[in-house]
Amino acid sequence: MPDHTNGPEPVATFCGNCNCGCPQLFVYPSAPAEQRVILTDDFGQRVQMSFDQFTNLVDDAKAGKLDGIALP
Repeated sequence: MPDHTNGPEPVATFCGNCNCGCPQLFVYPSAPAEQRVILTDDFGQRVQMSFDQFTNLVDDAKAGKLDGIALP
């Protein structure tokens, strides 16, 4: 990740019931606009996206478009 004056700010931790590196959501205010939202997983990987892309993802989830991929 490039060195920016303000680092990523944590927004949410998904799971949080263990100490195993749960997926997390960050906002990185000083990153380039297309990389300001960061979603990490518990395997050390991450996805960076713009606020517009993240908003699109959230809207799709709220509309039920991701319901089919959830496993019981």
